[in-house]
Amino acid sequence: MARPTPLSGFPEWLPDGRIVEQHVLDTLRRTFELHGFAGVETRAVEPLDQLLRKGETSKEVYVLRRLQEDAAAPDRGDQLGLHFDLTVPFARYVLENAGHLAFPFRRYQIQKVWRGERPQDGRFREFVQADIDVVGAGELPYHYEVELPLVMAEALGALRDIGVPPVRILVNNRKVAEGFYRGLGLDDVDAVLRSIDKLDKVGGDEVARLLVAEAGASPEQAAACLELAAISGDDATVVDRVRALAASRSVTHELLDTGLDELGALIAAATVRAPGVVVADLKIARGLDYYTGSVYETVLVGHEQLGSICSGGRYDTLASDGATTYPGVGLSIGVSRLVSRLIGGGLVRATRSVPSAVLVAVTNEDARPQSDAVAAALRSRGIPVEVAPSAAKFGKQIRHADRRGIPFVWFAGEAGDEVKDIRSGEQVPADAATWEPPADDWWPRAEPALS
Repeated sequence: MARPTPLSGFPEWLPDGRIVEQHVLDTLRRTFELHGFAGVETRAVEPLDQLLRKGETSKEVYVLRRLQEDAAAPDRGDQLGLHFDLTVPFARYVLENAGHLAFPFRRYQIQKVWRGERPQDGRFREFVQADIDVVGAGELPYHYEVELPLVMAEALGALRDIGVPPVRILVNNRKVAEGFYRGLGLDDVDAVLRSIDKLDKVGGDEVARLLVAEAGASPEQAAACLELAAISGDDATVVDRVRALAASRSVTHELLDTGLDELGALIAAATVRAPGVVVADLKIARGLDYYTGSVYETVLVGHEQLGSICSGGRYDTLASDGATTYPGVGLSIGVSRLVSRLIGGGLVRATRSVPSAVLVAVTNEDARPQSDAVAAALRSRGIPVEVAPSAAKFGKQIRHADRRGIPFVWFAGEAGDEVKDIRSGEQVPADAATWEPPADDWWPRAEPALS
């Protein structure tokens, strides 16, 4: 059989990479649950018309053609699509289960998603996302827009001990942007936001041209939009600078005042709970038009070229059944994007690639039951163990353990057992009923690669 050709965009980590990924997932899950978020999982497929309702194109969706007609729903056509994010299926989940959920509903969801885009650094066709959202029934207080980015800052901060770089969560408020643009006399707010959202990619001159050509702005209005986008900072002076700009441009609008009050509250809370992590950045637009309040983007400090690893915002119409509207606020971490940089960038490594802390040697095949008994005794006390695959010479069995990264080799003997730390060469008497490895060797761990 010919060697298979890898498929680009579908990451498959080696065992040590999987340990790093699992550490990231466990840390996120633990932090989310500490804050009261309940875990859910949704199906992998949704009707194609639902996947496309927020403006995505069919080119981005992996379509499944059913082999048999669904007798229970013959009007659904013959197409389903793999979900490309976790928001669309979550909106459907809320509608279907609203009668069983207590609102505001706090949810986290960690699953694979599929997106038909060109693979490149940090961008995949199949990848893991981790989302948190709070959803209300009818209304959702603003303080959740403050809470959610701070929870995410805590979750990502908990990864610093394994070598994950610090993060910076960039925040803005769509009310600030919309109020400012409308106060300037620009009515096509979505076109302005789409243009501003391209600022980092194409630069100010091109964005100014787009604002004139696509948003109907005059050169003076375009210049004012770029002045707003240039404002950033991690303290309350950001709000003062926006107010000063608005005054200099004779811009007044009720929505601008509301948005600045909200943005100020978020920055004030962040300076206490996550100083230096949450930064107001008035160019953060999030081009998707369903965001209605706070918007967030997160970058790894020193790895900004990777793009945002975590984004989200406030959306007042996550879902609606005609009688009740369900507003929400949430963020989504691109776990695979983050892990690919941690592994590929040499930032984080696993202490070993297998769970086993001990290899029990086999003297000869007749004595294998004795080795199996030792392994069973150690496992009963929670110590991960494997038995040597063959009764080779002890030197060969030790080399086998070394190749697998197993730190200890156990020798069972008539006169008593001994265990050898193959890193130091120290060999000492041991009893399977009481011996245990050092805490750092019990299970494989993720750690800084440069430690």
